[in-house]
This record gives sequence, structure tokens and C-alpha cells, in this order.
Amino acid sequence: MSDPQVAILMLCLFIVLVLLGFPIAFTLIAMGVAFGYFAYYSGAPETIADIFNNNIFYLLNQNTYSVMENDTLVAIPLFLFMGYVVERANIVNRLFFSLYQAAHNLPGSLGIAALLTCAVFSTASGIVGAVVTLMGLLAYPAMNKAGYNKSFAAGIICAGGTLGILIPPSIMLIVYAAIAELSPLRLYAAALFPGLLLAGLYIVYVILRVTVNPALAPMPEKEGIPPKREIYFNLLISFVPLTVLILLVLGSILGGLATPAEAAAMGALGGLVLAALYRELTWRKVKESVFLTAKATAMVCWLFVGSWTFASIFSYLGGHDVIEHWVVALNLQPWQFLVLAQLIIFILGWPLEWSEILIIFVPIFLPMLETFGINPYFFAMLVALNLQTSFLTPPMAMSAYYLKGVLKNQIELIQIFKGLMPYLGIVIFCMVLMYQFPGLALWFPDYLFGKWVP
Repeated sequence: MSDPQVAILMLCLFIVLVLLGFPIAFTLIAMGVAFGYFAYYSGAPETIADIFNNNIFYLLNQNTYSVMENDTLVAIPLFLFMGYVVERANIVNRLFFSLYQAAHNLPGSLGIAALLTCAVFSTASGIVGAVVTLMGLLAYPAMNKAGYNKSFAAGIICAGGTLGILIPPSIMLIVYAAIAELSPLRLYAAALFPGLLLAGLYIVYVILRVTVNPALAPMPEKEGIPPKREIYFNLLISFVPLTVLILLVLGSILGGLATPAEAAAMGALGGLVLAALYRELTWRKVKESVFLTAKATAMVCWLFVGSWTFASIFSYLGGHDVIEHWVVALNLQPWQFLVLAQLIIFILGWPLEWSEILIIFVPIFLPMLETFGINPYFFAMLVALNLQTSFLTPPMAMSAYYLKGVLKNQIELIQIFKGLMPYLGIVIFCMVLMYQFPGLALWFPDYLFGKWVP
């Protein structure tokens, strides 16, 4: 077999192993080392020491240190810590019920409150599983008690929980910036309007759907709604502090006052201050937050080490060249290339999560952007929107399994899938809308930082 054929075999074998359930990070490292040993093999070893005299070990070592020294990635554990502290301070509980009280006159008020809570909390957390799990324990029982349709309620929670990977400050965008060597500031600015647009479309859909079919979400009983003064006070002490913290973090980044890592550090401190003000700051909760942060950060870092090693060997064997030549030979127009790339990412979203798709497969398309004259920030926003579908597309919609895991026998998996489908359509509609109007993604970063020049 030629080297390019070995590279394609390497890629296909990786997909098969992932589908079989092997741990992704360690599979990447193992395959990178195994195929790298073949790629850099220079002859039969004469001594035992010669066995380890292979450039793959040097490459693995360098990639590990590169991840450890990457300044952009420092923001990940800090944002994660902020999210875990907020989650354990019971701020989300207060936030959800205060928003519900404020929106009680709107159709689907509990659903709207759940979406807004998901948007705010997922922005602070960035962890889809944590958001869906917590909202499943908090919002679903309230909606079920109010007589909401089970599929309708489940779809709201699952879709809302994915917003955090798009709306800045987003961990996913930090990872993308590190992979594509783009400015995280421009990515944050580019993602702001698409993220708010998607959240807004979710809310509009809920209102319209309930208006057409009120049986899906009965109006709440007025007896349980406190006076307006109490509603405003509840919003003041629950919604305002967390929202202000997020806006200050995001504003300091977009305003050029702080790097993402510096802003994330202030956000983590702000999360601790909020927990203290709510009298929820305990040593046990801080210790749990630190442990979960370290666990999640280690996973991301090893994914980077494995994917960079895998991608380096894949490229060295000529895999990138094969794919690029195949795409170029198709003689595609730029819009056709965009459709093809997004279709592939959409299909990959069935078996894989956003992190694996972003770290492993997106770099395959990045070198081709210049060939087709595509703005990398515009492509990044299409990818970011597309990655929402990896959590919403059956049969491997991870948000559905997160929710099923906490609700257990309260709902069937097929009911959750049924509730997800409209939101999957909204995401695709939003992608089409952004393609037709690229300014949705590009106007704000160009306004803040000047027009992007290749």
C-alpha cells in the first residue's frame, strides 16, 4: 500500500473504532503512535534502544508540551470552573423560576423561561451535558406538572442546552481558535448575533407553536404568581447578577480590555463572589468544582494531544493531499464546497460529539478555504451552527441521552427525539439564513476590529 492509502485506512479505522465505543482521546494517541511509527520507520533496529529511536515519540512529546504551553487554552479550565461554581450555587434554580414568573402571561411561559435559563446558564457553563441534566431535573418536572406535552417539554430542554457552545463566551470557539489559528476575539464577535438569532428563533417557535396548539402548554394558574413587585425583586437578585457577570466577561474581551484567559479568570472569581453572596459557597462545593474542572480540562487537553498527533501523521502520509485533490477535482463552486463540507460535518455529528469533529475533521477543510476564497470566520460560524446538530440529530443525539439519563422512566427516548426535530430544522434554517446574509456573522467583527484581510 502507498502512504496515501495507509492514511485513508488510518482515518477509516479510527471511525470504526469510535463507533465500537473506544475512548476517543486514547484511540487517537494509540493510532497516531502506531501509524507514526510506520511512517517514520527507517530500518530494522540493531539494539533495544533503537526501537524507541523513532520521530513519532519526539512528535508526541512536542505536541504534549505545545498543548500545555498554549495561552489560548488557558481560558478553558477557568470558564469551566465558573460554570461549575454557578451550577452548585443554586443560582440556576432562582433564575428559572424568576424568569417563569416574569413571562407568565406569554404562551408557553415555562418553555420560554427554560430556554432563557438554558441560554444564560449554558453561556456561563459551556457544558451541554451539565445544562441539559440540571434543567431536566429542574424545568421538566415543573413543565410536566403544568400539563405540558412531554415531547414538547423535552425538545425545549435539549435544544436550549446546546446554545452554550455557540453563544460567547464559548469554550467551543476557544478550541476552534486554537485549531484554526484564528483570533478568539473575532470569533466571539462573529458568533454573537448568530447565537442570539438562534436563541430568538427557538423562543419564537415556542410562542407560535403554543399559540396554534394551546394544549401543548397550558397557561399557568394565576394563584401561583406573586405580585409584580416581588417578581421584579426576584429578577433583580437572580437574573441580573449572573447576566451582568457574563456581559462583563464578554464585554472585556470584545472591548480589548482583556484576553479570553484574563476575562475567564475574572469570570471564575465572579462566580465565587456570586456563590458567596448567595451564601452557597462551601469548601465541599469548591472542591467538587475544582475536581470536575480538572477532569474536563484533562479530557480536552488529551484530545488535543491525540488529534494533533493523529493529524500530523495523517498529513505526513499524504491523507490531506488526497482529500484536497479529490475536492479540487470535483471543480466545485465556493457555495458547493460549503454545502459539501457542512453535509460531511452534519453526518459526522451522528456518531461523534462536537469536540471530536472540531479537533479531527475540521482541520481537513481549513487548508481548502483559501483555494475557494472563503472567509475563515464565516466558515467557522457555519461550522459552529452545524455542530449544534450533533446534539440534536437522532439516533445519536447526545442531549437526548443526557435528558433520558436523569428522567429515566418518566419519558421514552422516542418522545425526546420527536421533540428535538423542530429545533434541528431551526438550526438548518439559521445556517441557510446566515449563508444568504453573511453580514449576520461578519458585520460585528469587521465593525469592532476592522475588515478582515487574508
